[in-house]
Amino acid sequence: MPEVSVVIVCMNRPDILFPCLDSIREGNASAVLETFVVAYCFTAENLALLKERYPWVRVVPSKEVRGFSENNNLALKQAGGRFCFIVNDDTIVPPGTIQALVDDLGRLPSEAAAVSPKIVFPSGKVQTSGRAPWSRWRYARHYLHMVDETKPTKWSMKEGLFRTYTLNGACFLIRTDIFRELGFFDERYFFTPEDIALGHALNDAGFTVWADSDISITHYAGGSVSAMERAIKPARVRGSMIFYGEPFLLKCFIWCVEALRSLKYIGKPNSARNVMRTVFSKQTPKEIFIRFRP
Repeated sequence: MPEVSVVIVCMNRPDILFPCLDSIREGNASAVLETFVVAYCFTAENLALLKERYPWVRVVPSKEVRGFSENNNLALKQAGGRFCFIVNDDTIVPPGTIQALVDDLGRLPSEAAAVSPKIVFPSGKVQTSGRAPWSRWRYARHYLHMVDETKPTKWSMKEGLFRTYTLNGACFLIRTDIFRELGFFDERYFFTPEDIALGHALNDAGFTVWADSDISITHYAGGSVSAMERAIKPARVRGSMIFYGEPFLLKCFIWCVEALRSLKYIGKPNSARNVMRTVFSKQTPKEIFIRFRP
C-alpha cells in the first residue's frame, strides 16, 4: 500500500501547477508513492504537456462543471495510500514536509485524523496556523473583515504541534480510512466551506484535528479562480448558508451588506448583486455558479 496519496486539483493552470509538482518531486518523493492531478477543464495542449513532463503523475481529466469537493473526490476515490495529502496547485511544498506530517500523525493518539502545516504567503505573512471553530456569529464578523485568523486563540497560532479544530483546504494530511468513512469532501459545497465542514465533521465524529507550526508551506492563493469571482462568490455564500443551517437573519444581514457594496458598481455586473439575487435562493452552489459563470 502506498504511504501517501497526493491529490491536487488544477484549473488549466500549468504555470502554477508545475512548480508545485516540482517541489513535491524534488523534496518529498520518499514519502509519496502516488500523485494525482485532477486536470479540470484543461486544454488538449496543456493536458499533453502535463503528461509529457510528469509521467509519474496519475492524471484525472475533469471536463464537467465541478467544484473543489467534487474534483478532489474524483481522485480520492482512487487513492490507495494510508494517508491523503490534499494540497492546492498554487503552493510550494518544502523538502520533508509530507514525511514530517506523517510522523506527526504517527506519534499522536489513534483518534487524531488530520494535521495541517502552517500556511504562509510568499511575503512571509501567515495565512493560517490552526483554525478555530466557525459559528454563524464568527462568519458574520468574517463577512465584515473582522476576523483575523492570525490572532492567537485556544485553537490557533500556537507553537509546535497542537490540537486545533478545523482545516484549511490549501494543505493538510488526513488518514484515508477516516476520510473515506466520512465520504470524503461534502459535495453540497462548490467553493467553500468544504474544508471547514470537514473539520467540524471530524470533531463531531469523535476525531481530532491538529496543526504543526514547525512545518510550513507557501501558498500563492487565488491565482486560478479570481477571474470568475462574479460566479464564485455567490456560490461560496450559498454554500456557507447550507453549512450554517439556512439562518434567515444571517441571510438578511448578507443581503444588506452586499446591497451597500453594490452601490459602487451601479450599472455594471458584479459579485455583490449576484449574491443579493441568490442568498435566499434554494438553488445549489453549483447551479448558482453555472448561472453566473463567464
